[in-house]
Amino acid sequence: MVGESSNDRNDRAIRVAARWYQSHLGESVKVLLITNDRDNKRKAIEEGLNAETVESYVRSLAQPGLLDLVVVPTSGDVSMEDVDDHRPSKKKVIYNEHKPMSEITSGLRCGIYHQGKLRVNRYNPFEAYVGSESIGDEIVIRGRSNMNRAFDGDIVAVELLPQDQWHESKSFIADDDEEEEEDVHLVPNSADDAPRNTNSTQSTVGSSAPSISSRPVGRVMGIIKRNWNSYCGSLQPMPMPAGSGGVAHALFVSKDRRVPKIRIQTRQLENLVNKRIVVAVDSWDVLSRYPSGHYVRTIGDIGDKETETEVVLIENDINTRPFSTQVLACLPPLPWTLSPEDLANPNRQDLRQVRVFSVDPPGCRDIDDALHCTLLPNGNFEVGVHIADVTNFVHPGTPLDEEAAQRGTSVYLVGQRIDMLPKPLTEDVCSLRADVERLAFSVIWEMTPDADVISTRYTKSVIKSCAAMSYVEAQARMDDSRLVDPLTVDLRNLNSLAKIMRQRRCERGALTLASAEVKFEIDSETHDPLDIGIYQIREANQMIEEFMLAANVSVAEKILKHFPLCSLLRRHPSPTKEMLEPLLRTASSIGLNLDVSSSKALAESLDNAKSNDPYFNKLIRILATRCMTQAVYFCSGDLTFSEYYHYGLAASLYTHFTSPIRRYADVVVHRLLAAALNIAKLPPIFQDGPQLTGIADNLNYRHRNAQMASRASVELHTHIYFKTRPTDTEARIVKIKANGFIVFVPKFGIEGPIYLTPKGDKGGDWVVDEVHQRVTKPGTNISYAILQTVRIHMEVVEPQPHRPKLQLTLI
Repeated sequence: MVGESSNDRNDRAIRVAARWYQSHLGESVKVLLITNDRDNKRKAIEEGLNAETVESYVRSLAQPGLLDLVVVPTSGDVSMEDVDDHRPSKKKVIYNEHKPMSEITSGLRCGIYHQGKLRVNRYNPFEAYVGSESIGDEIVIRGRSNMNRAFDGDIVAVELLPQDQWHESKSFIADDDEEEEEDVHLVPNSADDAPRNTNSTQSTVGSSAPSISSRPVGRVMGIIKRNWNSYCGSLQPMPMPAGSGGVAHALFVSKDRRVPKIRIQTRQLENLVNKRIVVAVDSWDVLSRYPSGHYVRTIGDIGDKETETEVVLIENDINTRPFSTQVLACLPPLPWTLSPEDLANPNRQDLRQVRVFSVDPPGCRDIDDALHCTLLPNGNFEVGVHIADVTNFVHPGTPLDEEAAQRGTSVYLVGQRIDMLPKPLTEDVCSLRADVERLAFSVIWEMTPDADVISTRYTKSVIKSCAAMSYVEAQARMDDSRLVDPLTVDLRNLNSLAKIMRQRRCERGALTLASAEVKFEIDSETHDPLDIGIYQIREANQMIEEFMLAANVSVAEKILKHFPLCSLLRRHPSPTKEMLEPLLRTASSIGLNLDVSSSKALAESLDNAKSNDPYFNKLIRILATRCMTQAVYFCSGDLTFSEYYHYGLAASLYTHFTSPIRRYADVVVHRLLAAALNIAKLPPIFQDGPQLTGIADNLNYRHRNAQMASRASVELHTHIYFKTRPTDTEARIVKIKANGFIVFVPKFGIEGPIYLTPKGDKGGDWVVDEVHQRVTKPGTNISYAILQTVRIHMEVVEPQPHRPKLQLTLI
């Protein structure tokens, strides 16, 4: 109609449909139009239709529990009373209105605003970062008011503040007005996991003059795309209201510190206290300090291990649904055996007579890879890496393939694995177990005894592994000089080649970084941790790693040569100067000079970082690890060749080929390699650039979430372990703050805060020397310096009922 908006036209169409159904079905059936749009409801009633809001309809069902599930209406719909505290600011405008999309679009076009994804600091929820392509830098957003109701992951429009407002903030251990503190957590494995550092290297925290940051600082002016999700957490402890059955207003606190508190209203408060619940966000008004949301469901009791594990999975968007019947229908008939057709296939080489074996973590059932090493008559070695031929069973476009693509990766928790593919494939049909015939995709080199590659060939194959060893078993064989059987000799030959290959890789500039990977001994009945320690890396681990890296590089070269625009590769961006700054500042404070001009220069600097302290070098490498970005998948057509570089491996090309049972990226790469060898046609999806980019983006998202879930599971089990085992141990200071310092506990691979001042005291008597990374109490000889060893006490305490936390204190 003239002057009618498309939204009003759609509303009218719904009313027409409702009227048609009412006349068509007659008086025996009541047709009800449900709308939260005031105008639409009014017109419907005027036209003789039955119309209600969602809330009024749910209320009419006389099931009060259902009302908790109703989305809180926004101000444009039905109003809801403001339920905040009674401070003077209660009815004041707390936030600026978001700019309308038309204004944002023109502002982006003329460079007033900058678009990017907002990422909230995992360790300080009052600081966020927006990566902006338009200015080629990361914009820092400080404080909730400048974040202006944006959530982590929102696409936002940012305006830069005047340069004289780009002040650095003092560095405190988080202890803010929302009573959040820095928690004990696993040691970060990359810059993405680590607390961000925006302090000036020159200023002293004790000095009064604020310094100007070189990094731009801004504020959010509008939201381009929301990233609201459902969040896991619990209700903030509060007194129970008198009476029962009424509506209670409560504040929900997410387990994820990056998420602000969310107000909900509930009619079942007594059932939700001390429970882990899921809450969804509905709106965030400019008058409200917190967003409004609604209760979705209860997970279980706070502190219960199954409940907390489910929280980990939900928080990281891990798909735990059972595989559907459509997916399972794609599996081959079981039990699976090698067919005559497989052996007759001219594209598949029969390698069953070759002495193939696997080396994996203990108890591994999903064996992706196996190797062989045969001494040739000319004195060279034939070395083969054999990878499970998953794509023989997972065909493009099938429900099985689509499910694997969506899941992206298997997820490893403590004592639990969530598979990307159904178990009949992962543990049986595809797993390269000992003494069974299996299909493989092989990369085979001829190598000299000096590990020079003479030739490389790729083939589908049939293998029969003669042994499935653990790393410990393989290492024991190599170390036992009495053993000279063929398998042990093969292992030693492979190890000799691997050592040469590793040395060359390091000479090219590959980094040898360190992480504190924790392992648990788990009680077989209760599944609780019995013991905790750092995972030991042996030569056998490094040997297998070296040949997997070599196979991945060889395959990357092959697929890119044939498919320069649609290969799935993996890159590791070089760390920025800002990311390396905490490492450089620490090194400088102890008189250590690190050259970070290239990965080779950094690798050599790390090798030369020596001290009388036997743990010193590993500690520096752990600090270097946390400065690195995450490696990411990408489509070769999306970037220039120079951007393909893998910084950590010092490799110009890299991909993932060696783990198709547990990573979908490797499934994609297997298809590319098969097409490059003319064994199979390239699926049509490889002609669709945007879709390939979408696959890479999903793989990065899933890979990152799997890592975060794995870390959270380790943190949960660490917490459970110390619940009944208060412990005194040694720790190293890794970061100096104005009110304390952060320590790393080598024995358990965790780090956390030590407070030197009472909670709420922002520094008080202590003075920080940023240059020498030392905190001192004036007038005394008490001081603490970076990397210093301190004795600490670790214990799980309950500062609030049902809110246990692991606390570290100085002894």
